[in-house]
Amino acid sequence: MFQLCEKIWINVQLASFDPISTLAYGLLPNQALGVSQGVIHCIAPMATFEQESSQLTHSQILDVQGALLTPGLIDCHTHLIHAGNRAQEFEQRLLGTSYEQIAQQGGGILSTVRATRNTSVEQLIELAVPRLKALITEGITTIEIKSGYGLDLGTELKMLQAARELAKRFPVRVSTTLLGAHALPPEYKHRADAYVDWICAELLPAAVAEHLADAVDVFCEHFAFNPTQTERILQTAQAHSLGIHVHAEQLSNQQAATLAVRYHAWSADHLEWLDETGVAAMAESGTVATLLPTAFYFLRETKVPPIELLRRYQVPMAVATDFNPGTAPLASIRLAMNMACTLFRLTPEEALMGVTRHAAQALGLQNQIGQLRNGFAADFIVWDIQHPAELAYQVGINPIKQRVFAGEITYV
Repeated sequence: MFQLCEKIWINVQLASFDPISTLAYGLLPNQALGVSQGVIHCIAPMATFEQESSQLTHSQILDVQGALLTPGLIDCHTHLIHAGNRAQEFEQRLLGTSYEQIAQQGGGILSTVRATRNTSVEQLIELAVPRLKALITEGITTIEIKSGYGLDLGTELKMLQAARELAKRFPVRVSTTLLGAHALPPEYKHRADAYVDWICAELLPAAVAEHLADAVDVFCEHFAFNPTQTERILQTAQAHSLGIHVHAEQLSNQQAATLAVRYHAWSADHLEWLDETGVAAMAESGTVATLLPTAFYFLRETKVPPIELLRRYQVPMAVATDFNPGTAPLASIRLAMNMACTLFRLTPEEALMGVTRHAAQALGLQNQIGQLRNGFAADFIVWDIQHPAELAYQVGINPIKQRVFAGEITYV
């Protein structure tokens, strides 16, 4: 069993998140985990390893002395790449101006668009590096990165190029999302339908031709893109075999989650105003509910997503940082987990599953990452903690002993 393994971690406690397990966190005590060619080759009790240990002359043995292993953490919703910041808007909101009013005054997303359009690919990468390093340091091994601060062909593509380049420079998996329908650019003021035409006819095909996008996202909201416009983009994305995410029901109920389900969306995200009809539709399709408590916190919202309904219908719930300059400038997946528990009342197990197994599903990668199982990528974290609940409980102290990406111990 272990003879083919290049590296073997022994005396480990696994939070496997294997769906066939009936134990909390999929916990497996006193295990050995073997890796070969970047994937998990075998998991077995220590007794099995000890029976074979005399034959393992070429394997590297790593004794972690009872430490906890979890899958590598996954941040499945970020706007990591952008230029500029919006600290002044933060101050405006604290003085009573609403998010919608700021957007109508030319601030909000469009202020970041102006800064990002004037920034090169290499500069965008340099700006993103400290944000990415902060997340990697907390245990992230996979991250989703959206465009959406260009709203023109060249800038949208250069944002996606920067995201792809980060995956080459750092030991992290990057899933890219084309969010051309994030806001209406000034060139198309009062011409939203024409802008959607352009996205479908030019922007989306160009991103596909250059292999820059894994998925498409749309901000479906009463002051952004309406359900009819959203559906046209989702139809085009589906025709190009791209994954689908939708910013849904964040500030009002546009029935965007139900629309997303119609196109087999990987995820519907935010969901503060989601109703039972939408929850039932998501349960039927397997679309993941991606919760973004950092934006809820930062905007001082009061409408909580329908967590009890999502539980009752057994809709998988992911948790993500939503890292962005306007509504969630918080590069901490552990803080997002803590907020999911304290603000949305998730359990620590739900929060950790939300940044592992369910986050993988939200990216269409549920058969590759997010669990500790044979054949899955050897992306995992060795933690110096006694119980998995500590990961959502405490923020600001880093208990990582080892970060393993594709079978290699990595430090950034």
